Amino acid sequence: MRIVVVGGGVLGTFHAWEGVRRGYDVVQIEREREGRGASVRNFGLVWVSGRAVGAELEAALRARELWERVPGIGFRPAGSLTVCRTEDELAVAKEAAGKPDAAARGFQLLDAEQTTNRNPALKGDLLGALWCERDAIVEPRKVLRELRAELEKSGRYQFVPGREVRDVSTGEVRDDHGEIHAADEIFLCTGAWHSGLIRELAGELPVRRVRLQMMQTAPLDEQLTTAVADADSFRYYPAYQGMALDALKQTPQATVAADNAMQLLMVQRADGGLTIGDTHEYAEPFGFDVQSDPYDYLRSTVESLLGRELPPVVRRWAGVYSQATEAEIAVRRTVADNVTLVTGPGGRGMTMSPAIAETSYSAAGL
Repeated sequence: MRIVVVGGGVLGTFHAWEGVRRGYDVVQIEREREGRGASVRNFGLVWVSGRAVGAELEAALRARELWERVPGIGFRPAGSLTVCRTEDELAVAKEAAGKPDAAARGFQLLDAEQTTNRNPALKGDLLGALWCERDAIVEPRKVLRELRAELEKSGRYQFVPGREVRDVSTGEVRDDHGEIHAADEIFLCTGAWHSGLIRELAGELPVRRVRLQMMQTAPLDEQLTTAVADADSFRYYPAYQGMALDALKQTPQATVAADNAMQLLMVQRADGGLTIGDTHEYAEPFGFDVQSDPYDYLRSTVESLLGRELPPVVRRWAGVYSQATEAEIAVRRTVADNVTLVTGPGGRGMTMSPAIAETSYSAAGL
């Protein structure tokens, strides 16, 4: 059986991975020479901690298990600390650590000393943190190439970059070079591309595009042993809903954070640099530029947690991802016989793609 996957991001690449894993021949087509979308413009977090209880958490845990099985990608089971600096923030962490699903996530409430012992780089003022053992890290600028390198070892995988798909029908895909790619099954994993051919095939979808801003520093001269979040992430992720969060929300965020729907996430890259973000913008048309105030706010927040000055910022960027607007982990639609569109995992894409791909194949009876 021959599978054609359209889209070279992390979701498409795991659909290719799953096809090869099940013994099929796979062709993956990408319109860019290399993935340039949200799959490379993110933290590289396999983020179990914030996922909604139920199907979303189950899928995240399954995806994390699948990530850990992939050789050659530098998977780091580093865990995360969501740092608390007020009693109200600490109350949310305590409530989360006491929920029935806390053990599955590896949640543990830490005091200030335990937090610093877990991540000695956190030398600033803090009261404690929520530790999540199940969170992990990969390198987003490298992982797609590394996944493809592993796929090529099978002898049943071909990557076709620099080709834009012009037509899709049962049994074949035609690209803008005029080449026809025959297929027994086709998966369209086109990310934030909702227009053109995708609209022709699927019509209007329950998805929206979300824009974010992030940055990266020069190498820090000490190790962050975990991923780090601040307590604004309690407001953003569904895992933390409850009475303690309701009380926390009575205290507004800093104005710049509220205006830009911000949380702090911070991950140290393999070269020592820090990836720091992020913002969320939902109303299109998005600006073509990036705003300075969020970066200034993120810098001051990180410096207060680390108790030191940050290295220089060497990169700033914006990215756009596709997010489902209804209660779906990903939007999955059959648009023709043996042709499935999969999109809309939102900020969950890096975490959930292995499990989403596995579900796609099961749903197609493959």
